[in-house]
Amino acid sequence: MKLYNTLSKKKENFKPIKGKNVGMYTCGPTVYDYAHIGNFRAYVIADVLRRYLEFKGFRVKQVMNITDVDDKTIKGSQSEKVSLKKFTSKYTKSFFEDLKKLNISKAAFYPKATENISGMVSMIEKLLKKGYAYKTGDGIYFKVSKFKGYGKLAGLDMSKLKAGARVKQDEYEKEALNDFALWKFWDKKDGKVFWDVKIGKGRPGWHIECSVMSSKYLGKHFDIHTGGIDLVFPHHTNEIAQSEAVNNCKFVNYWVHNEWLLVNGKKMSKSLGNFFTLRDLISKGYDATAIRYLLMSGHYRQSLNFTLGELDSVKKSLDKLCSKILEFKKSKDKKGSISNYVKDFSDALDDDLNMPQALAVVWKLVKNSDVGSGLKYKVLLDFDKVLGLGLDKVKKVKLSSDVLGLIKKRDKARKEKDWKESDRIRNILVKKGVKVSDSASGSAYA
Repeated sequence: MKLYNTLSKKKENFKPIKGKNVGMYTCGPTVYDYAHIGNFRAYVIADVLRRYLEFKGFRVKQVMNITDVDDKTIKGSQSEKVSLKKFTSKYTKSFFEDLKKLNISKAAFYPKATENISGMVSMIEKLLKKGYAYKTGDGIYFKVSKFKGYGKLAGLDMSKLKAGARVKQDEYEKEALNDFALWKFWDKKDGKVFWDVKIGKGRPGWHIECSVMSSKYLGKHFDIHTGGIDLVFPHHTNEIAQSEAVNNCKFVNYWVHNEWLLVNGKKMSKSLGNFFTLRDLISKGYDATAIRYLLMSGHYRQSLNFTLGELDSVKKSLDKLCSKILEFKKSKDKKGSISNYVKDFSDALDDDLNMPQALAVVWKLVKNSDVGSGLKYKVLLDFDKVLGLGLDKVKKVKLSSDVLGLIKKRDKARKEKDWKESDRIRNILVKKGVKVSDSASGSAYA
């Protein structure tokens, strides 16, 4: 199995540190709002990676953090005039609900930043003692110039970055432009959010949170760290610096980053206001499984363009697949050979999680009449251990009399080649939650 490693800028053979055991850290959400589907692309990709590792016989310990204290969560709680805990609990709960809807496997641990303050204080104390950190009037900062190799993940040439005199940037003082906050001393803007600890009354910086939570559950040196491409710099770059400075060893072996999810060719983000939450799309009648299918339909290292039209297209494909699954489930025909399909599916995913190619193998199998339907059903369920589409739970819908009437009218329209009327009725059925797929042999409904 080969994975593209952001650190080395090339595909590398995957080999865990300890036999068949894999330690995997996934950068989780900052719980100040509902996560949008651009965020969920990262979580779906991490889920596919984990599922495939387990498919290959590895034992994966996955950790996903919950960032529940930062500028955004503090401002949000103050705006709503509630405690930080009450504010973040609302969005944490909704995040877990969305993970379940998207059939994303549960991580072994979901540590919260606010529950790991003592570990952050301890790491900062060690960095201060080693000379990698220093105090100013408003916080404690990491001294980037002292850490050799800073910026290697992002490919930064530090010789071209000027370090000036003491500056005030992003509302915080520091000795050099590139230095970053480990701990922010309390000021009145933080209100009631602070921890009165040995290093000073205040709260943690964002980067230190992940270094502490990952090492707590996975150790100082672990296998895989995943996240969106937007986290390469500064977040993951700073994680490496502070973790390797304090522990004197390599932090992570494989860095796996997914590219942006675009909306009509532009980056999906809350700042641009062009984002969709899972709730938005479900309220429009879309199924969470179709959204999962779309999010993994492109190669994770390529930008994926999202449009409602594309989601409609994916939904039709998924509906067809589900109808075929219902058809195959009834069959006991085990003729033919599937060894080539199993090999091609694995080869695709072994090549840096090539999901488009893996899905192409799925459809090639579905359409092959030389393989018995009963055998297809068994293999497709095996493949779905990686895809996570819940194909084993697909059931035929019990249709009401009015829906049966619409189906009868649609079949009549198709027979008379009245495609406009057929499509009109199809859209009505879809809105009613009836999955429709058409083929030369006729229509199927589920």
